[in-house]
Amino acid sequence: MAVRVKSEKGDRGFRAQGPGFAVALLVSVVCGGTIGYMAIEGWGAWDAFYMTVITVTTVGYKEVHDLSRAGQLFTVVLLFGGVGSALYTFTLLATVVVEGGLPKRLQRRRNQHMLDTMKDHFIICGYGRIGSIVAHQFRRQHIPYVVIERDPVRLQEAIDDGGLAVEADASREDVLSRVGIERARGLIAAVGTDAENVYAVLTARVLRPDLFIVGRAETDDATTKLKRAGADRVISPYQIGAMQMAQTALRPAVVDFMALATSSDNLELAMEEVTVTPTSALVDQSLLTANLRQRYGVIVVGIQRKDLRMEFNPEPDTAIHAGDKLVVLGRPDSLKQLDNEATR
Repeated sequence: MAVRVKSEKGDRGFRAQGPGFAVALLVSVVCGGTIGYMAIEGWGAWDAFYMTVITVTTVGYKEVHDLSRAGQLFTVVLLFGGVGSALYTFTLLATVVVEGGLPKRLQRRRNQHMLDTMKDHFIICGYGRIGSIVAHQFRRQHIPYVVIERDPVRLQEAIDDGGLAVEADASREDVLSRVGIERARGLIAAVGTDAENVYAVLTARVLRPDLFIVGRAETDDATTKLKRAGADRVISPYQIGAMQMAQTALRPAVVDFMALATSSDNLELAMEEVTVTPTSALVDQSLLTANLRQRYGVIVVGIQRKDLRMEFNPEPDTAIHAGDKLVVLGRPDSLKQLDNEATR
C-alpha cells in the first residue's frame, strides 16, 4: 500500500522539528557533557560519559568521583540544559510511536525507495475519470505506474486503489525527476484541463526526448498544441467514445471481437504488439520463412514500420526489419514466446 509522498521542502521543515532533531540535540548534550567532565575533572571518557548520563536522566546515583567547585557548577548547567533536552526527546519519540507517526515515516521511506528504484513504469498525470481508468487497466495487467495528482481527495483515492502516488504539480521538472522519468516507459497526461496537459507534455519532452507520451485532449485546438508540445499520441475521449458508439450500432460483432481480443481478462485470445530488436533472429526474414503461424499459432494482423507507416494484412513475402512492431493475434502464452524471440 502506498502513501502520500510530500515535497522536499516540507520534509526538510519537518525534520528540523521532528524526532531527528530531538535525538541530535540529546546526543549533542551528552557529548558536550562528556567532553566537559573530561576537561574540567580530568576523568577518563567512560567515567565522564557515565556521569553525564546519570545527570541528564536524573537517576540520582552518587557521583563517579568527588567533584571540584568547577565540576559542580558544570553539573548544575548540565542539569538545566540536559534534563530539558532529554524530556523533550523522550516525549517526542513516545508521541511518534503512540500516534502512529513512526509507521507512517517508515512507509514514506519505503515508497520513496520504490520511486528511486522503479523502472519501465508509466507516469500518470492526473487521477480523474480518465487517469483512474488507465491506472485500473495497468493494475489488471501488472504494469508498474506512479500517479501525480494535486487534489488531496483524488490522491487518496489513488492510494486506496493500491497505487503509488505523489501530491505535486505534474508540469514541474523536479517532480517528474522524483518519479523517475529518466527510467520510465511512458507518460500519460490526463490532467483536468488542456492547458495543464500541454505544460506536462512539454516538460516531459524536454526532460526525455525519447519518452513515449500520450496526451488527453478535449478540443481540436488542444490536439494540435499537444502534438506540437511533443505528445506521440493524442486521445480525445469524447471523439473515441462517439466513434465506439457508432461502430457498435453499425457493426456490433466487429466491436465485440475487438473488445474480446484487447481485453486483459481474456485467457484464450489476445492482440499484442511485438517489437523486433536488431539482434532478433526474425530480422530480414519474410513472414513465410519466419513461419510464425505454424511455430507459435499467431496471426500477423499488421506491421508498423519505423517510420510509423502501418501495413495491414501483410503478404507472406513481406520482410521483417529491425524496429518493426508486429501486431499479432493469438493465445497469450504464444504471444509471450514470440515476444521472447523478437527481443532476444
